[in-house]
Amino acid sequence: MNKQILILASFLGVTAIVLGAFGAHGLKELIPAESIQTFETGVRYQMYHALLLLFVGSTTYISAKSKKLIFYFVLIGWLLFSGSIYGLATNLLTNFDFKTIAFVTPIGGLCLIISWVLLFVNFIKMKANN
Repeated sequence: MNKQILILASFLGVTAIVLGAFGAHGLKELIPAESIQTFETGVRYQMYHALLLLFVGSTTYISAKSKKLIFYFVLIGWLLFSGSIYGLATNLLTNFDFKTIAFVTPIGGLCLIISWVLLFVNFIKMKANN
């Protein structure tokens, strides 16, 4: 599981950098400044969770069960939260109206929150001698 977590972490990290650069330079002339700020929010949260997964995948202080749950909650949360934000921010550039699926953004956010809560609970349950 650690390898999968680290692979997803590095994928999220590299794509956050690429999307951040694209948002700052490639979208500047195509969408309003407010939409670029929205796009950057998706990038920022993607990078936060890439860093979270780097930690989760490389530590022994988290149980295997918690690692697996955190992995899936981050994966689903990233797809729903950041993915929908990217779609909403670039809505003017597509034929699909991403506003029709905007309800998935808070569901994705909730998944990301749950991943952090799982980490917190894992640390609370940790034995004192670790």
